[in-house]
Amino acid sequence: MMLQSYLSKQGYQVYTTQKAEEGLRVIRNQAIDLVLSDYRMPDKNGIELLEDIKKIHPQLPVIIMTSYGDIRLAVRAMKLGAVDYITKPVNHEELRELIFSVFQQPQPVGGNEKRVSPYEQEEFIQGQNKHWQEIEHHLQMVGPTQLSVILQGESGTGKEFVARRLHDLSTRASQPFLAIDCGALSNEMAASELFGHVKGSFTGALADKKGQFELANGGTLFLDEIGNLNYEIQVKLLRALQERKIKRIGGSYDIPVDVRIIAATNDELDKSLQQGNFREDLYHRLNEFSIHLKPLRERPEDIALFAKRFLALANQELNKNTIGFDKEVIDKLLNYSWPGNLRELKNIVKRSVLLNKKEWIGLDAIPSELLIKGTTEKQDESDEGTDLKVLSENLERKKILEALEKCKYNKSKAARVLNIDRKTLYNKIHFYNLDF
Repeated sequence: MMLQSYLSKQGYQVYTTQKAEEGLRVIRNQAIDLVLSDYRMPDKNGIELLEDIKKIHPQLPVIIMTSYGDIRLAVRAMKLGAVDYITKPVNHEELRELIFSVFQQPQPVGGNEKRVSPYEQEEFIQGQNKHWQEIEHHLQMVGPTQLSVILQGESGTGKEFVARRLHDLSTRASQPFLAIDCGALSNEMAASELFGHVKGSFTGALADKKGQFELANGGTLFLDEIGNLNYEIQVKLLRALQERKIKRIGGSYDIPVDVRIIAATNDELDKSLQQGNFREDLYHRLNEFSIHLKPLRERPEDIALFAKRFLALANQELNKNTIGFDKEVIDKLLNYSWPGNLRELKNIVKRSVLLNKKEWIGLDAIPSELLIKGTTEKQDESDEGTDLKVLSENLERKKILEALEKCKYNKSKAARVLNIDRKTLYNKIHFYNLDF
């Protein structure tokens, strides 16, 4: 109701609903220009709603509203097509500027275009951390070869950036580089998107369509979140890699293709292999060479470097002239855990530039999530109140967060460190709103 009142005063016509399905009915029946969606709703979560919206109106902008603890899920939503996210409690001025920036962006035409990656139009930035120097060494070695490569790492660590770097270093650099997010593909559409289809092969196939393999012929195909492909698609993908041939859905003949595959996955693919959800033969065919990208929190030397680069990009995009960051802001950047990695850093820098009214970015311009870290410790040490239950809960929350950070957010390891079972840890994570 507060957002509706505020946005109405800004001149927008606002429709509000309490449930996702009610929102979908509004989207179907009204001319909607932008969707503001909470992540947690009674009937669906924000990602499920986003997927439904993209089926109805693929280019309709969606902004996810989320709590601090759900930032990773918000970053995931951006990979699936959300234009941005904003943390609660929502700052009205920040929301107004964000909506304005969304409406200023040109929208793609046609409905099938992939939203440009946050890294897709930027030059490759080599970090100063020793880890990034090793990665560059590996890229120089494997780039010119024809080897398939698996990139492993958390969401937002720059896997698509590295994939494009591999392509640029290869003999295929003058040929197409296509990126596809397998996590955003429904089981019904994955085969059509990858291999194409012929007219009439299924309901909605109104014309012949080339798949990504044909479109990338001679070049490189980057398959992000490959672990999300179902078993049937994995079989077809293995055949395409082994025989260098594909067949469109409903097609009667094979089409030769010459494509180099770079696949990306988070650290859960090993678990999928053990559970039998991902074919071992396909994994070994893809894993001719592997590169692991460390999360940003493990390479703090790179934070200021990337922040400076993202500041320059934000200045250019928003037509601003921000010079840099105050020392207090740099300290906050260095002490933050960055659950969303580089993607989150870029988003926060851009938002800070948007809100900043001075030459240098101060604490008043940075999002609230950067200010949260450290407040729990201060509260624990303060003399405010005598409620032992509240004091013990604050301490327990602090210890759980420390264990998660120490174990790189591996919940099984964190449970062992805390000497509790996984179910208890999951319940406490949910209770303390730490669902990363």
